[in-house]
Amino acid sequence: MVSVFDCSVEAELLAGLRAARGAIGRGELVVMPTDTVYGVAADAFRPEAVQRLLDAKERGRDAPPPVLIPGIPTLAALSEAVPDEITALVREFWPGGLTVVVEARESLTWNLGDTRGTVALRMPDDTVALNLLADTGPLAVSSANLSGRPAALTCQDAVDMLGDRVAVYLDAGPRGAAPVNGRDNGSTIVDATSLGLAEGRLRILRHGVIPDDEIARIVGAERIA
Repeated sequence: MVSVFDCSVEAELLAGLRAARGAIGRGELVVMPTDTVYGVAADAFRPEAVQRLLDAKERGRDAPPPVLIPGIPTLAALSEAVPDEITALVREFWPGGLTVVVEARESLTWNLGDTRGTVALRMPDDTVALNLLADTGPLAVSSANLSGRPAALTCQDAVDMLGDRVAVYLDAGPRGAAPVNGRDNGSTIVDATSLGLAEGRLRILRHGVIPDDEIARIVGAERIA
């Protein structure tokens, strides 16, 4: 039987956060709300927990999960360098639906999959998620669905797909919306790893909830590949 906590009820919210912290500490999985879709979370610094996440989604190591963080200062702590364009973007869109791919700090002892030395980072605009992240630190979080299936927009969607592969479910009501105009219902993903090169530009890897023209407004269209 799965453990589902209704986060609209204060007592259940507090109990759910305690249960989620405990599960993360034991290397287990938690389904949590974000501002876009529901995500399945694991301790980013425990390789066996990250592998459990990939296995639960039936996903290979060639698709490493992003990492959710509790605040902008953590971005600098986890990356080798933060380009000016990324600083401007996160100041505008964090917390929110923007994921940035940067060079991971070499000293980090984690194994997220085949990342080629990069890491995808995001600060979600969701109170439940931020409360959990404040207690646990960075979490590897991927959409709470089986690989190839639509992202979970409700906690029940996640339960139906992941079942007892997950120890704790935090239900905070419906998330996001169906994709529109070719945009994904997840976060917009931008790759900053080429910005340090002489002719390097920002690449938009996924067209998500933040429109491309909003990215261009901040960094300049000439800086986008």
